[in-house]
Amino acid sequence: MTQKEFYKKVFALVIPMALQNLINVGVSATDVVMLGKVSEQVLSGCSLGGQVFFIFNLFLFGTASGVSVLTAQYWGKRDTDSIEKLLGIVMRLAVTAGLIFMLASFFFPARIMYVFTDEPEIIAEGVKYLKIIAFTYPMVALSMTYLNLIRSIERVLISTVVYGLSLLLNFVVNGILIFGLFGAPRLGIVGAAIGTLCARFLELAIMLFYAFFRNRVVRIRLSCFLHPDKSLFRDFLKYSSPVVVNEFMWGAGYSAIAAIIGHMGSSAVAANSVAQVMRQLATVVVFGIGSATAILIGKAIGENKQKEAELYAGRLIRLTVCFGLLGGLLVFLLRPLLIRGFGYTGVTASYMNSFLLMMSYYVVAHSINGTFIIGIFRGGGDTRFGMFLDSGILWGCSILFGFLAAFVWKLSVPAVYFVLLIDEIVKFPLCCIRYRQKKWLRNVTR
Repeated sequence: MTQKEFYKKVFALVIPMALQNLINVGVSATDVVMLGKVSEQVLSGCSLGGQVFFIFNLFLFGTASGVSVLTAQYWGKRDTDSIEKLLGIVMRLAVTAGLIFMLASFFFPARIMYVFTDEPEIIAEGVKYLKIIAFTYPMVALSMTYLNLIRSIERVLISTVVYGLSLLLNFVVNGILIFGLFGAPRLGIVGAAIGTLCARFLELAIMLFYAFFRNRVVRIRLSCFLHPDKSLFRDFLKYSSPVVVNEFMWGAGYSAIAAIIGHMGSSAVAANSVAQVMRQLATVVVFGIGSATAILIGKAIGENKQKEAELYAGRLIRLTVCFGLLGGLLVFLLRPLLIRGFGYTGVTASYMNSFLLMMSYYVVAHSINGTFIIGIFRGGGDTRFGMFLDSGILWGCSILFGFLAAFVWKLSVPAVYFVLLIDEIVKFPLCCIRYRQKKWLRNVTR
C-alpha cells in the first residue's frame, strides 16, 4: 500500500473502534454524571462496585486480544475454518468466567465491596448495584467476545452500531429510573444497575441476530464450542494465555489501586471516578489505533510480509504520539470546567484538580505504551514480554509503592495518587528498546 492508501485503511478501522471506545466511555460517564447528582456515597458505591465488571471486562478483552494474535494472522492466510474453531474456544472460556462472576457478585456482594472500602454507606449502595449487575456477566461474555474477535477479520462497524444503541437505551433508562421521571419510582443506584442490565440484553440480542443471519464469513459453530480443537487450543494457551494473564493482572492491579484510593475516603473516590472517565475519553482514538495496529501487523505477518509490518508499526507509533499529546492536552484544558460542572468544593475539588493534572501527562505515556504492547507486540505474537512488562511494573512499582505511600509513609492523597500513576513512565523506555530489537516479528500460524 502507498502511504495514502495505508492511512485510509487505518482510519477505516480506527474511526469505528474509536467511536466504540467513546460509546463505552459514555456508558461509564452516564453513570458518573447522573449518580454524582444524587450523592457522593452513591457515586462511590457505583464506582467501586463497578470494579468487578472492570476486572471481568479486562479478562474478556484479554481473551479476545490474545486470540486475535492468532486470528489476525489466520485472516492474512484466509483460513476461516481455524478462526471459527478459535471463536468456539474463546467463547467457552468467556461464558464459564461469566457464570463464575455472576455467582460471586450475587451471593457475596458485601464481601466484595469490603475489599474496596470500609465505609458502611458506600458498601450498602454497592451491594444494591452488584446484585443486579451480576446477571449481565454471561450476556456480556457472549456479545463482547464475539464482537471483539470479528474485529480481527476487519468487521468493526457492527460493534459501533451495537454499542451505540446500547448507550442510547442505557441513557434513557438511567434518566427515568435514577431520578424517577415520567411517574417512575426514584431508584438511584438501583436504576443505574437496571439501565445497564437492559443495555446488555440489547447488545446480546443484536449480536446473535448478526452472527446467525448476517455474518457469512465467520460463523458460530456449536461443535467448536463443545469440542475444542486440541492443537489450536494449545496454540491459544501458548500465545494467548500471556495476554489473558496480563489483562487480568492489569485489571486486578487497577482494582487494587481503586481499593487503596477507596480507603482514603469518599472525596478521593469521587475525584478518581471523574479522572478515570477522562482518561478513557482522552484515549478513545489511540486505543482504536492500538487495536488497528494489531490487526494490520498480524495480517501482514500472516501474509509473510514482515517488512511491511515493520513499516506499518513505525507509521502507527507516530500517529499515536500525535493523538496521545492531543488527549493529554484535552484533560489539562477541561480540568477547571469539570470541577465547576460537578459542583464539588473543598477537599473533593482540590483532589479532582490534582488528579486531573497528573492524568494529563499519564495519558500521553499510557497511549504510546498501549500501541506498543496491545498493537505491535501482540500483533506480532510477542505476548510474553507485554505480560511481564505490564503486570510486573504495575504490581512491583505502582501498587507496592502506592500501598507504602498510603498506609506506611502516610503521604498526602495527591502524593499517593502520583505514585500510583508512575508505572507508565517506567514502561516507556523499555517498550522502545524492545521495539528496536524487532523480536516482535513472529509468524505464529500453523
